[in-house]
Amino acid sequence: MSRPIFEVIATSAQDAVAAVAGGADRLELVTDMHADGLTVPVETFARIRAAVEVPLRVMLRIQDGFAPGDLDELRTRAERLRAEGAEEFVLGFLTAAGAVDLPAIRAVLAAVPGCRWTFHRALDHAADRAAARAAVSGLPGLDTFLTAGSAAGVSAGLDVLAAEAGTASDQQLLVGGGLRADHIRDLRAAGLAAFHVGGAVRTAGWESPVDADRVRVWRDLIDTQIAVSV
Repeated sequence: MSRPIFEVIATSAQDAVAAVAGGADRLELVTDMHADGLTVPVETFARIRAAVEVPLRVMLRIQDGFAPGDLDELRTRAERLRAEGAEEFVLGFLTAAGAVDLPAIRAVLAAVPGCRWTFHRALDHAADRAAARAAVSGLPGLDTFLTAGSAAGVSAGLDVLAAEAGTASDQQLLVGGGLRADHIRDLRAAGLAAFHVGGAVRTAGWESPVDADRVRVWRDLIDTQIAVSV
């Protein structure tokens, strides 16, 4: 049985070093968590890449919410990050009606060809969850859905997550969005094996850095729970 994936949000090289020291397998790189996570400057990515050796998934979003905003600007930022060495990304856009904005997603992916990526919690806010998954599942490079199972967070989405854990898919479900330690046992028992946290590994919210000891507590918790075969 392979080790569960544990992804931690990092906003700086300091965060990244602490997260890796605590046992994170992968980092999601963002800035401005008050806007739910925007694209980091190229300089920040470069500092983090120099500081750690784990995979880095870089958020591609330039405004709060799920509309893409200025696509030319977003594509330019993506191209600059790719030129700096970024190989994995996080993105996901919806129309005003809550459908997947495929033209916007394809336009951004064209700026980073050949890269692996996560469709983030836009899935939880889509008008039709099943239709959203189907719409993006065939896009090149997509290997992960970051999801809480509900727009209201993991507590409200546990049943959805458990049901989806048992369905065949080429994409892994990465559970995040209000994830708490007391959720882990049931999620692992359902067969889920990838987890994502941010504020939970900080001592005082987003104004404080990642705490390696808190990361280690989560790492141990995830690793010691037993999954079932699905």
